[in-house]
Amino acid sequence: MNYYITDNTSTQSIALKDIPEVEYAALYEDLSERLKQEQYHIAHYFARPEQSRLMFYLILLDDEKHQIMVARFAMEYYDDIALPSLTALHPAVHPFEREIAELYNVEFGAMPWKKPLRFDENRRCRTSTIDTYPFYSIEGDSLHEVNVGPIHAGIIEPGAFRFTCNGENVLHLEIALGYQHRGVEDEFVATDNRLRQTLLSESIAGDSAIAHSSAFAMAVERLSNNKTSQRLQAERTIALELERMAMHIADTGALSMDVGYQLGQVACEALRTVTINTTQAWCGNRFGKGLIRPAGSNKPLTSEKIEMIRKNVEEVGRRYAEVSDDIKSSPTLLSRFEQCGIVPRTEMHRIGGVGMAARASGLGRDLRTSHPFAAYSTKLNHESITQHDGDVMARLMMRCQEVSQSVEYIKQLLATIDTTEAVPAPNYEQTLAPEHFAFGLVEGWRGEICHIAITNEEGKIDTYKVKEPSLHNWLALALAVRGEGISDFPICNKSFNLSYCGHDL
Repeated sequence: MNYYITDNTSTQSIALKDIPEVEYAALYEDLSERLKQEQYHIAHYFARPEQSRLMFYLILLDDEKHQIMVARFAMEYYDDIALPSLTALHPAVHPFEREIAELYNVEFGAMPWKKPLRFDENRRCRTSTIDTYPFYSIEGDSLHEVNVGPIHAGIIEPGAFRFTCNGENVLHLEIALGYQHRGVEDEFVATDNRLRQTLLSESIAGDSAIAHSSAFAMAVERLSNNKTSQRLQAERTIALELERMAMHIADTGALSMDVGYQLGQVACEALRTVTINTTQAWCGNRFGKGLIRPAGSNKPLTSEKIEMIRKNVEEVGRRYAEVSDDIKSSPTLLSRFEQCGIVPRTEMHRIGGVGMAARASGLGRDLRTSHPFAAYSTKLNHESITQHDGDVMARLMMRCQEVSQSVEYIKQLLATIDTTEAVPAPNYEQTLAPEHFAFGLVEGWRGEICHIAITNEEGKIDTYKVKEPSLHNWLALALAVRGEGISDFPICNKSFNLSYCGHDL
């Protein structure tokens, strides 16, 4: 099987003509065997119209060899021959095949789950709508259904959760998303204004503004063959780790709140505030908007800001460790968190779980190790933290340990910043290579983020694809609540803290 092979440290994009065009039968046969191995997983798989054909692009990651493998295949746009479904063999492929089928009416033979992924407004397949979709149902005198959503209070975004229960025990949970039609990917194509595109990347998921804007910057820098300095890469890594700290601390507080541990909730709210205020003192925005820009920065670190960040993260790390110790020594909390919401490693691998949730089940999916980028590839010798129980407690302990790790990484990187080294201003006018393909692969706090940009013959972006880690992990939440009491759904849900807007692009 012929792939174009590169890695995540390369600064160059790929000419479309250099991406091997293969037969689907050969790709199917190759992936059928490769995806049985944990070292391989799909970063993205999508289709787009090219002249009279529909072209499919696949980005496969080899986590052991640190390789990124790219291939493509084509079919006539109106060809009604069913493609053999990879989902039937490897459930991890389901979100990709579901999206392709929804958007382009491609038939995948023997595909076990043909539910539309998002019910996009501009899809070709209109055989079902979100209002008429037949949820999975089980009949039985002792069974009942509980529906939650799609309208949520406050700032939580819409999603519908349909529980099938036997008494208090959950037998099955089906999650329906796609109530928002933001058209994020189309907006990237609709403008050539690089600053506007950057602002769009920051708005994909507000709690991951730094991670998504980093992935966008990485993709366009590759398209312009721009080599960023090690200082700029270090500052971006510091920002990513600050975002990781803030969200892990926030989730610890939310989990504490869900079980009535008010001390943990209040303490974490205060510590999260200190963390995001640190980001605000650096760049003027608590969520890091305005910090990551293509080819440069408007907010380079100064000696004063370096000292401010170092002092704050040390204090937050010390105080958060005390909260973590209190949680680990509380029999009441342990009784709620331990052995609740278990997703075994084998299931995480089957469904393609990524990020922190996968690592809590012992599946070491972490781009910082397998496909290092920024300072992870130069100044940090990152070692992934894993747990093995795959329950709510494991996911909480992942947060506790990763916050401690982030504190040390930030301090280590701050010590390497030479403030006398000039940092260029952002460049929004750089020419992009025509008819090229580029990716941005970043490990956000939630997990693996992948941005894909493809340019046309004029060097303008005419296809932009985004993959957020929640795309894989919503199914893990559905598996986690099986056999649990429905009253445990809030803590299972919060232990994943998945993104509605990151899915509903």
